[in-house]
Amino acid sequence: MRGTYEGMWNVVRFNWPKYALGLAVVLLLLTGAWLVPAMRSEFGASCCVVTIMLIVPLVVSYIIYDRSDLYAMPWLGDLGPTHPRRVLNLNAGFDESSRILRHQYPNSALVVIDLFDAARYSEPSIARARKTYPPYPDTVSAPGGPLPVPCASVDLAVCFLSLHELRAHKDRVALLKDIRRTLTAEGRLVVTEHLRDLPNILAFTVGVFHFHSRRTWSEAFGEAGFRVASTHSTAGFITTHILQAA
Repeated sequence: MRGTYEGMWNVVRFNWPKYALGLAVVLLLLTGAWLVPAMRSEFGASCCVVTIMLIVPLVVSYIIYDRSDLYAMPWLGDLGPTHPRRVLNLNAGFDESSRILRHQYPNSALVVIDLFDAARYSEPSIARARKTYPPYPDTVSAPGGPLPVPCASVDLAVCFLSLHELRAHKDRVALLKDIRRTLTAEGRLVVTEHLRDLPNILAFTVGVFHFHSRRTWSEAFGEAGFRVASTHSTAGFITTHILQAA
């Protein structure tokens, strides 16, 4: 069961050095406004800008992770009424989705794979998240290699806020191709991500560069042999693509 502010709080504690630095800058600007009265308006304006840059991402994070239907995964209803025999869930070191999928599909075989690779996933926030949240039971680690899953054995594959951690386009395409290999003829892949688009730019400013554009994702899907069957928007900031083999 998720706490009322769990999503927003996770953003703070996984990225606490950035917020500590931001608060330090605010204090320095306030000190400058006090010490240099002639530049009080300049220091004050700068303080307001930095404060807004700290607060807005937290407000948006609360809307997305704590108030929206993100963790209800309503897009799973687009997959049809049948229950998948095998569900493949891929995370990048921080798994918030396996328990949801187990609850959604109690009679399906659930295979959970952790793609975390310390050599490629350089974000310190992931390391902090891994220390806070233990892996889902029986999670299999597969950092960089082919997925340890038989061909044409998966009815549903899920990548929930994880694929963007593969920073190189070729790595994302290679993984998508490997996922396609595991899918049955009617199998579906669900990819949920922030996009590098206007709403996320306004919300996260420079942090948006950690995400990828809609065009980048479209190119990766196409190169891997997928087509987009449908899309779902969550709170205007997150997009879920439901894919099937082209």
